[in-house]
Amino acid sequence: MMQLFYYINEMEINYNKRNIMENNLLPKIRELLSSSADMDDSQALSFIADMVFDDPDAARFSGEELAGITRKLFFKTRKKLGVITPLMEDETISEIMVNGPEDIFYEKDGKIRRFEFNFDSAEELEEVIRKIAARVHREFNELNPIVDARLGDGSRVNGVYKNVAINGPILTIRKFSDSYMDLSDLTDNGTLTEEAAGLLRKLVRCRYNLFVSGGTSSGKTTLLNALSRFIGKDERVIVIEDSAELQLNCIDNLVRMECRYSNGAGRGAVDMSRLIKASLRMRPDRIIVGEVRGGEVLDMLQAMNTGHAGSMSTGHGNSIIGMLKRLETMYLMATPLSIDAIRSQIAQAIEIMIHTERTERGRKVVEITELSGYESGEFKLNVLMESDGTGMLMPTGRKIINRKKLDTVDRTK
Repeated sequence: MMQLFYYINEMEINYNKRNIMENNLLPKIRELLSSSADMDDSQALSFIADMVFDDPDAARFSGEELAGITRKLFFKTRKKLGVITPLMEDETISEIMVNGPEDIFYEKDGKIRRFEFNFDSAEELEEVIRKIAARVHREFNELNPIVDARLGDGSRVNGVYKNVAINGPILTIRKFSDSYMDLSDLTDNGTLTEEAAGLLRKLVRCRYNLFVSGGTSSGKTTLLNALSRFIGKDERVIVIEDSAELQLNCIDNLVRMECRYSNGAGRGAVDMSRLIKASLRMRPDRIIVGEVRGGEVLDMLQAMNTGHAGSMSTGHGNSIIGMLKRLETMYLMATPLSIDAIRSQIAQAIEIMIHTERTERGRKVVEITELSGYESGEFKLNVLMESDGTGMLMPTGRKIINRKKLDTVDRTK
């Protein structure tokens, strides 16, 4: 027990010594680098390494520890995002979570890991969030404690100020990937089976209205990206998102619109409902709504019901039944219709529901269901494929009931 206590204390002493050394060197490095503005990153890194290894306290640390101090000081002095810069530059990392200055986590290959570095203070972390907010002309302070922004590379950022975040400023970055995955990639990594991919491919080409549900980071956007590859080249597609994430480079006649938050004076906001209404005047063949969260579901369903076959959207839900209930609630946020009327609207608009989950085996498509109608107060659900409990998506043996679109395409072949 004494040995363990000594080991923990020794780690704490080394950690404190590193912090002292970093804090002593930081102002000197900043001053010297500011007088050498023409120095590139490679030269700056070499310069910082020389200062670290030549420091009188360097003898107290191993070569590996000194290299870590060098990297940390480099990111602090040369990069606007500070110590999280290497996480932003690593293309295999999908999400960065900063829970206060000392707790930094990231997601890589579907797994959450703790980062080796930390911010030295809440003020340093606040300054990083403030720089991000300034890029989109937003303030980040006690009066504006929550900021949502998008970086130049498309990454989504959420920052929360310390007056409402108990463990200090919070920063979450969902990175935007330049690469996309098609259905073959999703079958290769086990997200769905070849048979399921074939069914979804046919449903998109036959212009069924699709809705993808699932929890946070369950692969909804990735699946929507993959499905969009089968939209006809001659179709005009309008994409509406809260924050731009979809990559639909395969579509020539494409219009992309993104919601806009109000400025510091509380003006200039453009919500999703307004964008959906505007899209109807743009002669769309299909409308793709990145994710519905509120009353805009009314406009989305009306768009699906008014001649824009093959439209798609996503939403947060724990199951297909749960998602349908959420759609009802969101619809009620927009207009006080009866539940019966709302359910009838949903059943007329959405034809296929696809549910995704994030499991221990990775992201999976766990159910594909036809919403075949509404009768006697209940949705008529025709489950086409469902998980067998091991993550494998299996056919139920049931056929699509509303086959008009399928049969029309089959006759034209």
